[in-house]
Amino acid sequence: MLRPTRPTSPLIWILRIVLAAALLAAGASKLLGLPFQVQMFETLGFGQWFRYFTGATELATAALLLSPRTGFIGGLLLLATMLCAVAVHVFLIGGSPVPALLLGAMAGFVAWRLRPLAAAHASA
Repeated sequence: MLRPTRPTSPLIWILRIVLAAALLAAGASKLLGLPFQVQMFETLGFGQWFRYFTGATELATAALLLSPRTGFIGGLLLLATMLCAVAVHVFLIGGSPVPALLLGAMAGFVAWRLRPLAAAHASA
């Protein structure tokens, strides 16, 4: 049985808002089909459906991060997404993986701070 997460500090809320803003911008650019996004996903070779999927995932993750009840899940999902982005930069398209590493580190910190607390003794 899990208890609610810890109360969050202003720093965690600021990080959540910054991460959500970054995700909103990235997701919108993918869904709007900005030329650099279309080209990048062509280079990946997975097809444009993957651009739509990634953009929708980023928008959903932003919403999860901003909700008090789902911030932990949003942080985990963003961390996983950024780990994939690092791999894509390193192995497929080149370019610097540093932005994805920074966003992933911030997302991991947010998820860690928002992690659910296990009940001390469920029967106690």
